[in-house]
Amino acid sequence: MALMITDECINCDVCEPECPNDAIYMGAEFYEIDPHKCTECVGHFDEPQCVQVCPVACIPINPEHVESRETLWQKFERLAAAKAKAAAAEPPAPSAGA
Repeated sequence: MALMITDECINCDVCEPECPNDAIYMGAEFYEIDPHKCTECVGHFDEPQCVQVCPVACIPINPEHVESRETLWQKFERLAAAKAKAAAAEPPAPSAGA
């Protein structure tokens, strides 16, 4: 079950930095959640962090993307593997002494 942000969003900016999967982004009018990146924080936290910090409670389960906990875990593993692969492909940062 990916989450979604409803049009009740007040664009307070507290949810976006809390997402460990970078699934939250500013849409045309209010924040949105990419269902392909949302794991409801499975693999990171016990509870969805965006839901915990939202002051207006506008982040319900997205009925168009219902997923089991097992499916969310598999998505977390795919995202983590892709992130690790991307990090390994990046050139090393220059050292401070250089």
